[in-house]
Amino acid sequence: MRHPLPKPICLLAAALACLLSSGASAQNATAPAASAGSTGSASCPPILQHTFPRLQDEKPQALCQYAGKVVLVVNTASFCGFTPQYKGLEALDGKYRSRGLVVLGFPSNDFSQETGTNKEIAEFCESTFGVKFPMFAKSSVRGADANPLFKELAQASGTTPKWNFYKYLISREGKVVESYSSMTSPDDRGFVRDVEKQLGPQ
Repeated sequence: MRHPLPKPICLLAAALACLLSSGASAQNATAPAASAGSTGSASCPPILQHTFPRLQDEKPQALCQYAGKVVLVVNTASFCGFTPQYKGLEALDGKYRSRGLVVLGFPSNDFSQETGTNKEIAEFCESTFGVKFPMFAKSSVRGADANPLFKELAQASGTTPKWNFYKYLISREGKVVESYSSMTSPDDRGFVRDVEKQLGPQ
């Protein structure tokens, strides 16, 4: 037959058990949150920590959804001699999407060749060139009014877009590895070689 512990000892044991239990619970509650926070910030490189309205419906889109991919950023326009590059960019995106490439289009009227509304631009791109890669609402890509992404691209590469269809290639780690003039077509051999190098082996 077990004898009950004296009341003071019982109270002390209960208090100690309660203290240990609450400490463990607090540790378990805070640890996952801290871990999740640090993982989230580490997984999305600074250059992608921006949100822009989508071209078609102006719903905000976080660029962090493309973290871990090879990203090609292009400033576009509907009434430019280089506008047919839309077709090549769509083909490039379609060919290498499964390997981790994404093309991001940013329409801009900085060179006075994108005068339409977001809706008009979206309809033109889809109906004329079958563009399906992500595109964002019209914005400025150079100068004091440049959107935050293009300001960072200019700083990282040392160059701003000189015309429509300027291109910036960003590695999976979020580093700007190269910029390309409008004259560089999406099927240019050297350019495609650079893209494939960033994508890595199949």
